[in-house]
Amino acid sequence: MSRRTLLKATALGAFAFCASSWLPAAFAADTIKVGILHSLSGTMAISETSLKDVALMTIEEINANGGVMGKKLEPVIVDPASNWPLFAEKARQLISQDKVSVVFGCWTSVSRKSVLPVFKELNSLLFYPVQYEGEELEKNVFYTGAAPNQQAIPATEYLMSKEGGGAKRFVLLGTDYVYPRTTNKILRSFLNSKGVKDSDISEVYTPFGHSDYQTIVANIKKFAAGGKTAVISTINGDSNVPFYKELGNAGLKATDVPVVAFSVGEEELRGVDTKPLVGHLAAWNYFESVKNPVNAAFIKKWKAYAVAKKLPNANTVVTNDPMEATYVGLYMWKQAVEKAKSTDTDKVIAAMGGQTFKAPSGYTLTMDATNHHLHKPVMIGEIKADGQFNVVNKTKTTIRAQPWSPYIPGNEGKQKM
Repeated sequence: MSRRTLLKATALGAFAFCASSWLPAAFAADTIKVGILHSLSGTMAISETSLKDVALMTIEEINANGGVMGKKLEPVIVDPASNWPLFAEKARQLISQDKVSVVFGCWTSVSRKSVLPVFKELNSLLFYPVQYEGEELEKNVFYTGAAPNQQAIPATEYLMSKEGGGAKRFVLLGTDYVYPRTTNKILRSFLNSKGVKDSDISEVYTPFGHSDYQTIVANIKKFAAGGKTAVISTINGDSNVPFYKELGNAGLKATDVPVVAFSVGEEELRGVDTKPLVGHLAAWNYFESVKNPVNAAFIKKWKAYAVAKKLPNANTVVTNDPMEATYVGLYMWKQAVEKAKSTDTDKVIAAMGGQTFKAPSGYTLTMDATNHHLHKPVMIGEIKADGQFNVVNKTKTTIRAQPWSPYIPGNEGKQKM
């Protein structure tokens, strides 16, 4: 075997191993490579693994319908393993070595912040599918999750409303990194603007992977004795499981102290006994429980895919908001490439502005040309005993993102690229 043949065989073998056992051993030379950058191990695997899987489902669906510009998409999967600096290394590998045309990935803001310099330096594209804290606008990123005014602010307004319980005191509980801290900075400023005093706001952070919430939940109960209280949770990853279990153990019901979560959806609740959590809330831009033909088809495809690929617990898989955002992002990128007639980064960026897609949420989403964020609906859902959500409040139309929060001084006039 020649050295060139050996190297080629080795590369193909490595790809077949990292991508997944079901992928073909080799792709045709004339393909478009797509990077998938999600933690498949570590504390964030509970949330990110399903995004890898739904990306593969979408790529398979696109390929079955003719691909992109007549070319098949070739997924290249890496596992940054919930290691934030490793995200940057893996992003560089995908772009420089694997020669992907676009990357779909990251969950936490610290992982996104880690890879940003790489995408800027190499002028490549990242599609980021998760709600985040804003305070950022990057040419090389398209944000298909929510900005604060599309999730955090409306959720807090709901908690303060008569319909949402009329909360007067707030516990801001999060994982200790940039997304919760920045979101809570925005929320504290917003609450202050509504007359809520700092003495009526408790701010608590725990490390990634934290598992002992007994003292924290006990302190929440004590704080709630001072008046109508709600918890705003920006806990991320597998720490949500012990937190919600402790809520149940302590008998802290939604009628006493409602919890609204920004990073807990159907996937995270799969590992929790949800019966004690009935009535607690989550704010997203999509829930599996919404009824419309597009969502029914999306759910059906996902469940069939899970069974066909023998995914873990395939018969109980669910859809959630970041999965929908991943699905929408892939199709919008496809549309932009076909409009641009090229995968060139700058040409695709120019073609992305104004792209629309009829999403499983039941709304037609639009990509804003000036801030690279989707116009999205806002939905508040109550946890049901079966781990699904009953949507109790939603906007009539999509909301334009404000990536630079007006509640942070100095952000005036920063809404454009």
